[in-house]
Amino acid sequence: MTKRFSVLAVSAAVVGGFFITSMPAHAATSADRGEVSVKASVTCNTSQLRQQIANLKTKAAKLKQLGETAAAKKALNDAAALQKKLDACIKADDDASKPFPG
Repeated sequence: MTKRFSVLAVSAAVVGGFFITSMPAHAATSADRGEVSVKASVTCNTSQLRQQIANLKTKAAKLKQLGETAAAKKALNDAAALQKKLDACIKADDDASKPFPG
């Protein structure tokens, strides 16, 4: 009898865990609203990103002039990463404005 209860308890826990983890995160409802959140929007501040890129490039030039090549290289790498992010944001905005991207 105790084996049956333990087997039932374990199987109920496994099935419950499966259902909890298989539910998509975007279908979860918030506590204050009963509606499902489907879409999240991300906005990019292109002027701010461009300003940060310019500042990093200026910093890299100053560091290179002072002989700090490793720090200058890091600043240029950071600027390149921000440029890549900016390009992705601009491309995403362009694609989102079209009804059929392609």
